[in-house]
Amino acid sequence: MQNKLQELTDKLYNEGLSKGKQEAEQILGKAKAESGKIVADARKEAERIIAEAAKEAQELKTKAENDIKMASVQSFSAIRQEIENAIILKTLSSPVDAAVNDNDFIKEIILSIVTAFNPASSEPVSLEMLLPEAKKTELEKFVRSKVEKLCTGGIEVKFSKAIDNGFRIGPKDEGYLISFTDEDFKAIISEYLRPKTRKLLFGE
Repeated sequence: MQNKLQELTDKLYNEGLSKGKQEAEQILGKAKAESGKIVADARKEAERIIAEAAKEAQELKTKAENDIKMASVQSFSAIRQEIENAIILKTLSSPVDAAVNDNDFIKEIILSIVTAFNPASSEPVSLEMLLPEAKKTELEKFVRSKVEKLCTGGIEVKFSKAIDNGFRIGPKDEGYLISFTDEDFKAIISEYLRPKTRKLLFGE
């Protein structure tokens, strides 16, 4: 009886032990599978983060390179422009200033423009003209004696401190005046000289 009881006890123990081992192995296998999946997911996520970081770094590098190239081109263009302006300004300043300060030269231009506004074959045009305040004494006499005779439609002459040299002229009450100051002459001539200067300096 005792032997049978011992056998039964041993059997129950062995079955329990076997079942416990089996369950332990299942749990262990499941844990290993889950840990393997966690590691694989973690590795996959790490690879994704690295790839995204590399892509962003390349985009930043490309953008920086493009910005540097653009800045270089703009800087080079600005320097070229400054060189052109400096040379043209130096070339023009003295002769243009001398010409615009020459009252005879200005008088000749005024007469030509007034004649163009009032050709013999058209209706008379009433004009308005602004002249330098500093040259009022000489130019006012010239306008009264010669310009008014050409301007059959009449002319209103004003003197302004805002004009140092040259003059402005246009149809009266039309809301615009054509400017012939020293700066205007320089701008007109510089536009003519700029392509030639650029070709001389840069071969373009």
